[in-house]
Amino acid sequence: MGIDIKRTDDRGVPLEFAAERTIRYRNKPYYRLNHWPIWVWVFFITPGPLTFELFEYGLDSRMATWLGLVMFGTAIAGIRGKLPGCEPRPYIIRFTEDRANPVYRRICYTFAWSAILTFGLLNLAGLIVAVVSGVWMLRELYELAYFPMAVGIWLLGALGRLPRVMLSTKGEGHERRFFYGSLWAVCLAQPMLWLLWAVVPAGRIGDVIKLAAFVSVLMFVGYLSYRGKMPRTRPIVPGELAVSD
Repeated sequence: MGIDIKRTDDRGVPLEFAAERTIRYRNKPYYRLNHWPIWVWVFFITPGPLTFELFEYGLDSRMATWLGLVMFGTAIAGIRGKLPGCEPRPYIIRFTEDRANPVYRRICYTFAWSAILTFGLLNLAGLIVAVVSGVWMLRELYELAYFPMAVGIWLLGALGRLPRVMLSTKGEGHERRFFYGSLWAVCLAQPMLWLLWAVVPAGRIGDVIKLAAFVSVLMFVGYLSYRGKMPRTRPIVPGELAVSD
């Protein structure tokens, strides 16, 4: 008898098998603590126009108060095990298992998707407008479009139409690929863009450089994620052993 396990999918993307993954039945305190700042940041930047002012002018009393409230609320939720990664034990033990997706996971990942998509798309739109018209309208874009976009994403999350926000965790082995791929792309492109805003001179040529660099990072990291080369972007499949005789 021989064992035949396909280690890549039809596109050549490396696969992980749920049955071969090490099962972790408890989350260590440092693991839980390390996830807390992630959710502090996700909820802290939720009021997008105020967050825009934070990056432009620095922390003021409004954002400091909001930060305190977010830290307090997420700390309570984390202690109670109601933040993803902050649970005493992982909720998902076996990927591809059909389990109900808890409300707290659906809420947290909905707001995470909102942070990823709204800031990434609005900054992209601001760059395109600046290149085409020669006028920076990023503040106006945030004031006019942020909450309509965010509310639309929140609605999709409430309806269970976003990866990792579905009613069931059955597709988690693939859904997390979309989430982490988008997360890596935006989290790498945004700091690079902030750096370029600081060092590249203002003007049409500078705006073209910023736009080209921003889009290039998004596309390159997106491609790496599609190929399963970024952390947590490999498909996880049931992976039962196929025995030939």
